[in-house]
Amino acid sequence: MERTSDRVLRGVNRAPNRSLFYALGFTDAQLERPLVGVISAYSEMVPGHTHLDKVSEAVKEGILMNGGTPILIPSIGVCDGIAMGHEGMKYSLPSRELIADSVETMTVAHALDALVLVPNCDKIVPGMIMGALRLNLPTVVVSGGPMLAGKGREGEASLSKVFEAVGSVKGGTMSEEELRVFEKSACPSCGSCAGMYTANSMNCLSEAVGLALPGNGTIPAVYAERRRLAKESGFAVMELLKKDVRMGDIFNAKAVENAITCDMALGCSTNTVLHLLALATEAGIDVDLNLFNTMSERVPNLCHLAPAGHHHMEDLYRAGGIRAVQKELAKKNLLHLDVMTVTGRNLGDVIESGENLNPDVIRPIASPYSEVGGLAILFGNLAPKGCVVKRSAVSNKMLTHKGPARVFDSEDEAIEAIYGGDIRKGDVVVIRYEGPKGGPGMREMLNPTSALAGMGLDESVALITDGRFSGASRGASIGHVSPEAALGGIIALVEEGDLIEIDIPNYSIHLVVDDDELEARREKFQPKELSPVKGWLKRYRGLVTTSDKGAVLDMYE
Repeated sequence: MERTSDRVLRGVNRAPNRSLFYALGFTDAQLERPLVGVISAYSEMVPGHTHLDKVSEAVKEGILMNGGTPILIPSIGVCDGIAMGHEGMKYSLPSRELIADSVETMTVAHALDALVLVPNCDKIVPGMIMGALRLNLPTVVVSGGPMLAGKGREGEASLSKVFEAVGSVKGGTMSEEELRVFEKSACPSCGSCAGMYTANSMNCLSEAVGLALPGNGTIPAVYAERRRLAKESGFAVMELLKKDVRMGDIFNAKAVENAITCDMALGCSTNTVLHLLALATEAGIDVDLNLFNTMSERVPNLCHLAPAGHHHMEDLYRAGGIRAVQKELAKKNLLHLDVMTVTGRNLGDVIESGENLNPDVIRPIASPYSEVGGLAILFGNLAPKGCVVKRSAVSNKMLTHKGPARVFDSEDEAIEAIYGGDIRKGDVVVIRYEGPKGGPGMREMLNPTSALAGMGLDESVALITDGRFSGASRGASIGHVSPEAALGGIIALVEEGDLIEIDIPNYSIHLVVDDDELEARREKFQPKELSPVKGWLKRYRGLVTTSDKGAVLDMYE
């Protein structure tokens, strides 16, 4: 069978190409084997990536054991926690597109035969998969794994509690000295932050969709088992190559439904909606936002990991991991068990060995946390194209809420008001002009949500934005409002004191202003001058689509 790498390695005409491989130190024997790209996000900048050099080396060993020639290729990666709360967060979501483009570029330019993707954190996981989906090569994902939970005043803790602790200091319930001690103990190891935040959500869904081996989502970063998994992943990609099993054979409409099903059961980050839509777009699969609500009505919520509860990723690992969750879901025929996975077996065979070892962490399907899923898409005049909330992280007191709008045209203005004590119980904080174009880049709003939680307002104040929320956010945090303010969406017409009705169980969000008044406001509306941007963010602002389309670039329109 002809290999992709033959384009650069075979024949007299390719002597110049081969000479450059020899310059890299490759031998004839190595060039006779398939060339497998190991796309690694290793860096010294991101806690989730600082150990990926070791994971990548293990992947290379697995490829070598099964007859391939591994080639390490670097990828950028933004740490959302470090980028949070300042201009740097504008680069986080857009970096997903850069990563996808770089995977495509390096793979096609060098005619690689197969890929192993080694990401770990928020936008890096979907970015790498997006790029690989364009290429349809044999591909395996193996992440760096989750961080161990840290310690706080009330037991185990993770990064979200540090953000909330800032609000506690502002509210006078924690001293700066206590915060100083806490910030040094909350993140005790390398790995993706220990809760069911976006990074771990996407690593779990990579496994659920069949692109990663069992254990990918939950084996802790510091465990030797993680390196064994990496070796097995390198070995597995060679098996896929020999059998000519490609990404398109695994990532299809049924697999996407399986991912959404697990998303609902696990209570994943709201960002998974953006990323699953983007992945589906790359694969040519049409996914309507209403599908998330359809699945939410069918799929119970089985897990309450941080920030929704006190469990962390290591608890899910010990309880049996994603296979155990899928085994519970299969009891009610909620999964397509006939889909192919990178193991070379179908999902039904893969999860046969799954076992729920801790029903406190993974609720049995007969006694879930909730009969409905962890995410909900809300529609109404305020968000005619939808917005998203992590329902499993919302207090029962806030599932329905009606309150006056407190309107801010940036995250920074809202944070100042929250810390200044200007937000009262019952308010609905509206943060606009933070959408894909308006931001640009849909900054995550972990600082304001954490401020509300830290000051004891998370069970009485809602927050609505055309930006995003971190997977670490909890409370009635409703994001991705579409159309966004920068496009003249209704959120741009909200005025201070307007009543807003939120009804999460009925998937509804409504601005209580009559149509005539809204039309009058529309006629007087003057678009806000957007904050100036330079560099490639300017290009991104011009090309990015709406959040209900996954905030992909408009080359897909």
